[in-house]
Amino acid sequence: MTGRSNAREGIRVVCGGAVVVLLLAWPTAHAAEPAHVIQNVSIFDTASGTMKPNRTIVVAGQKIVAIGTPQQPAALPKGAVLLDGKGKFVIPGLIDAHVHLVHRLNYAHMTGDEVLPLFLANGVTSVRDTGDEIVAQTLVARYADAHPAQCPRVFRASGLIDASPPIHRDIGIAVTDPAQVPALVEDMAGWGVTTLKIYAGTGRPVGRKVIEEGHRRGLIVTGHLGAYAAQDAVVDGIDCLEHIWSVFDFSIPPDIRKQPDHRATLDLNNPQCRALVAMLARKKVLVDPTLTVFRNMLLLSDLEEVHRHADVERMPQRLRNSWHKYRQGQGLAPSTRDRRRKEFQKYKDLTGILHRAGVPLLAGTDSPEPYCPPGFALHLELELLVESGLTPAAALQAATINNARSLKQADNLGSIAPGKLADLVILAADPTADIRNTRKIERVIRGGRVCDPQALLKAMPRR
Repeated sequence: MTGRSNAREGIRVVCGGAVVVLLLAWPTAHAAEPAHVIQNVSIFDTASGTMKPNRTIVVAGQKIVAIGTPQQPAALPKGAVLLDGKGKFVIPGLIDAHVHLVHRLNYAHMTGDEVLPLFLANGVTSVRDTGDEIVAQTLVARYADAHPAQCPRVFRASGLIDASPPIHRDIGIAVTDPAQVPALVEDMAGWGVTTLKIYAGTGRPVGRKVIEEGHRRGLIVTGHLGAYAAQDAVVDGIDCLEHIWSVFDFSIPPDIRKQPDHRATLDLNNPQCRALVAMLARKKVLVDPTLTVFRNMLLLSDLEEVHRHADVERMPQRLRNSWHKYRQGQGLAPSTRDRRRKEFQKYKDLTGILHRAGVPLLAGTDSPEPYCPPGFALHLELELLVESGLTPAAALQAATINNARSLKQADNLGSIAPGKLADLVILAADPTADIRNTRKIERVIRGGRVCDPQALLKAMPRR
């Protein structure tokens, strides 16, 4: 955003040796950002999972340059804008590890640039596009780079590497022979992707070659698996698994797998399940449960709290219309409602089992799939992770430092420390006490730019 917020708050500026108190708006992004200092604030330490009180954060340019404590105060840069953080809580900028900025928006006749401000307004300062058509995806990413005061950072992935014909023909890439993989990976690397995504139709020979070639080029390889069993992919060295169901589907007998709502029969004590959980923990494979999208797919036709949620009502009309059309054609029978509820509970139970076993979890939403509102959905994902057995602190770690690791960006993002990019969210209440407090956003700082979330939301198109 350019200009200034209408909200008026006390701001102090260091002028020589004096501190002058001005009654001005919080600054929003503009061409030459001054240094910013947030004083007397509690900050979330992603290493310990605790809030550290009475800290001073010094931001200059795009980076955090110092963290002061009462024992070791930080030097305040001359001319810095001082933000009073008393009673406030700062967390690292949130990262959504699973979005699609092309696919699904196509059905709403929208483009990714239109929804990017929704992420930033919700404290989501980075997103991982986990599989989209590469040219359109790149254009969205370039738009985000050119408008940092309105958009999160966008990290790109390949299209969905799949069998022939691909399941999603708009964003799928048919690969039937391992010999095709090196050229594909070279092409994707040329586009600047950080992630290769293996999709449901890909079998082990191609999947294993994708992992091999991806690692040779320093890329992350993730998978929404089906034909390539999770236990095989983990043995072969995959870095990340998308969706809780692609982790455990293999343990369901083939005859049952053909039945509607078959995943409600998942046996958490299956020896294969236990062995896979142990291997995931040992190899530190990242798992992105994406509980939000499953909750909505399984229950959105039944529950008004899903398809008439306040977050949904804030979306552009074109997006809401496309979601309602999807819901109306879904045809979920009331007679299957209990079974579907049990299936979703199994997903949460499995997520808790992974967490307790030491498997590193991510926080992703699959936004903007139906009723997964960009930005807002990540707060729901955090709530669902807590319902699954994570502490609020562990859920925050999933959405910050773990997600940064999934991008190989832990040196730049995911925690609050000198030398890291100044992606920060200022909250009015402590999210480690109640994860719902991540919604109580006062300001978002993206690369040193202070943004007003309400101004970003007001600027969104309504139609």
